[in-house]
Amino acid sequence: MAYNITFKKSVAKDLKKVEKSEVVRILKKIETELPSKAGQVPELKGQFAGLRRLRVGDYRIIFTILGDSVLILRIQHRKEVYRP
Repeated sequence: MAYNITFKKSVAKDLKKVEKSEVVRILKKIETELPSKAGQVPELKGQFAGLRRLRVGDYRIIFTILGDSVLILRIQHRKEVYRP
């Protein structure tokens, strides 16, 4: 199943804090892997139950699956992404 990718508005703010070379790498990973493999990514546990994460180096892409689309919620460094 191919998922449509959508971004929460706050993701643009997250990406402004990341180096441009990393942004290119992150967006390429989103384009190539998430449309086809989003359902295979394991779910998070605890306070983030129901959300999923994709690793790109030291950065994490936090997303959820809503029907036939993937909503990207956060893209941040691994040290900061899980803080409320």
